[in-house]
Amino acid sequence: MRYFSALLLLASVLLQTVLCHEEDVHTIKLTSETFEKELKESNYFVMFFAPWCGHCKRLAPTWEQLATVLNTIEGSSVKIGKVDCTEQDSLCSNHEVTGYPTLKLFKIGESEGIKFRGTRDMTTMAAFINEQLGGGEEKEVTEEEKKPEIPEAVQGLQELTDETFGKFVASGKHFVKFYAPWCGHCQKLAPTWTDLAKALEHQKTVSISKLDCTQYRPICLDFEVKGYPSLLWIEDGKKVEKYSGGRSLEDLKAYVEKMLGDEAQPAKKDDTEKEEPTQVTLQLTGDSFEHAIEKGVTFVKFFAPWCGHCKRLAPTWEELAVKFVGNSNVKIAKVDCTLGENKELCSSQEVDGFPTLHLYKNGAKLEEYNGSRSLDALHEFVQKHDKGHDEL
Repeated sequence: MRYFSALLLLASVLLQTVLCHEEDVHTIKLTSETFEKELKESNYFVMFFAPWCGHCKRLAPTWEQLATVLNTIEGSSVKIGKVDCTEQDSLCSNHEVTGYPTLKLFKIGESEGIKFRGTRDMTTMAAFINEQLGGGEEKEVTEEEKKPEIPEAVQGLQELTDETFGKFVASGKHFVKFYAPWCGHCQKLAPTWTDLAKALEHQKTVSISKLDCTQYRPICLDFEVKGYPSLLWIEDGKKVEKYSGGRSLEDLKAYVEKMLGDEAQPAKKDDTEKEEPTQVTLQLTGDSFEHAIEKGVTFVKFFAPWCGHCKRLAPTWEELAVKFVGNSNVKIAKVDCTLGENKELCSSQEVDGFPTLHLYKNGAKLEEYNGSRSLDALHEFVQKHDKGHDEL
């Protein structure tokens, strides 16, 4: 293992010394026919990509550098591969690839990959491989470090994992959505589930959470989840019942109130506490998009509900929309790219990462915003393109 650590350190150093290739020379191209065979024989770090994807093109030279080191040096414990999802769509679908590039590490003989979520530089990716394959320096783990960290709620919604689930639901009352990212009904429910969590984030007697069953199957099997989405009411670690009612926000809130009984009294707010802004962001679909952008300035957020950066941007985006209430020339909008009806739209608008922020004026796309995501910076950007709209 120490040799492997040194090997990955070498990979980091070679970032400055390995020449970039116009074509992939050392990266192993995987297909539906070769994928399973290769994974039975070696650990693999795989990039699922699309040739037209801008982020994929920017990553390609670094990915080839990583392959140059790890696919050519004798004794390497991992191989670097890639899958073209425009050619191998069924393979990518089987591995729940919903955006490009998606990077996953597959341990030898295992069919489920571990998704890489860090920055896409050589040093960070090398450290990720080293960590997942156990090549780091051994150290004594304290009792405190062994305890799983409870996730931070995003607008009231807890996203759970195999490490945090047990401790989180062990006490108290919980309404949990068990889902799969590819499931159409789950995708339709996602924004409503987020709204439910936001509406109840001040209600301390219940938590609203979700668990991805494609990543944490043993937990879903333990709770007898047989279809998606499954909405379970859990108290003190035990399933009380499966919810089978309507899936509107009103239906879900009514169910929570019923289950809480007398505990469902809304939490008192301090008189000085600011009220949440009313949702004024325009929700667009493939059918409404063209009409929405044809006049004036439209600033659009293309997002995925599971995307962490999108979740952090969401309240700021809503505040931005509030700032332009009363300005008929400006619309602040969003498109959920995970919904089937919107996937073609997101592809046509060259969305290859989340969130992607595009500004349109009178039906034409002017530019993609890549600046600071602070409220002031976003507001200034829109104002710059809106100036002079009254001069007719």
